[in-house]
Amino acid sequence: MKRVEIVEQLHSQIKMGNHIIGVATGAGITAKYAKQGGADFILILNSGKFRQMGRSSLAGFLPFCNSNDMVMDFATKEIIPLVKDMPILFGLNATDPTKDMETYITEIKNRGFSGINNYPTVGLIDGQFSEALSEAGNDYRLEVESIRIAHQQDLFTVAFVFDNKQAVQMIEAGADVICAHLGLTEGGLLGAKKVVSLEAAKVKASQIFETCNKLKPDLIKLVYGGPVKTPIDVQYMYSNNEHLMGYIGGSAFERIPSEKSITNITKAFKGSGKLDEDDLMVKMLDGVTKHYDYVEFVKEYVAQNYRNEISFIDLAKVAHVSRSYLSSLFTKKVGCSFQTYIVQFRMDKAAEILGRENIQLSELAPLVGYQDYAQFSKMFKKYKGCTPKQYKSNINTKT
Repeated sequence: MKRVEIVEQLHSQIKMGNHIIGVATGAGITAKYAKQGGADFILILNSGKFRQMGRSSLAGFLPFCNSNDMVMDFATKEIIPLVKDMPILFGLNATDPTKDMETYITEIKNRGFSGINNYPTVGLIDGQFSEALSEAGNDYRLEVESIRIAHQQDLFTVAFVFDNKQAVQMIEAGADVICAHLGLTEGGLLGAKKVVSLEAAKVKASQIFETCNKLKPDLIKLVYGGPVKTPIDVQYMYSNNEHLMGYIGGSAFERIPSEKSITNITKAFKGSGKLDEDDLMVKMLDGVTKHYDYVEFVKEYVAQNYRNEISFIDLAKVAHVSRSYLSSLFTKKVGCSFQTYIVQFRMDKAAEILGRENIQLSELAPLVGYQDYAQFSKMFKKYKGCTPKQYKSNINTKT
């Protein structure tokens, strides 16, 4: 896609009140479904590939391989052939001494990329190592120059900046997007520590954006990394910074969701009961009443599927009876409504898990069918008389 088209599309999204979303990826599957979810552009970064290897994003800054060669290889094989009609940006290591940047950026353009982003960036490096790099001529100015070359070649450019001075340099070089880089994506921040970190990120981004507005008010301004890694975090940034137009995420879209979902589904399979899913499916297909009565079928289905969303209407359809009849029959035999029964079942399971496993409370809700922890905690307190945290504390006190 041409630079002018991309910029026009992004400004159109902003005028409609939408936020700009960029997804930094290391795999075709992420790029494919990020596009389906409405992402505005894809960044191909070497850290994304390392994340897919199960490594830290920090690996993208270590001498494990040539960053530019890695990005060119997997992007042209996995991403560009798969994701059409969408801006694909090359994560360019501008300090690479093996490349003539003007020639290499021309090659990037000819290989089908819509633009570049300065990553890995020396802006993340501080201390003595940063001083040594600067003395050797491998400093941030090379990244600014690469953005300038790409702009001159009419490529779309997204510039990671870490302070006001760098923002000025990148704007003068012609960057289409200024992204306040807030550091490597942090994990495990809770409570007061989380709020303090977000507040510091808000202040840093605000300072950078104020500088941008003085030089080029209509410039697209985004944030990336640091403590901002969930939709709630991003919403906090939007609410406290009127100039913020969107968000770029890497770990937030790839590593963190994969860690949670794969861990939870593996635990779910590992902790499954004695019931066999195939046996239940055979009975459902063969006819419920041939094997057991309606109520027992519902109870068995709940026992096996309480981690997932359960539709009572669907169960009635499988049993070939009306919803009202099944509901009446269930309430009469069990002594409570189906909704009460399934909530009670899930809370009992949650208490059982808390009693036998040392599990993080944030991981507990999905294991019993709740994606919203607040709603889960509310139901747990209603049925168990205390919050999950209090229940766990009581168990630890007794032991």
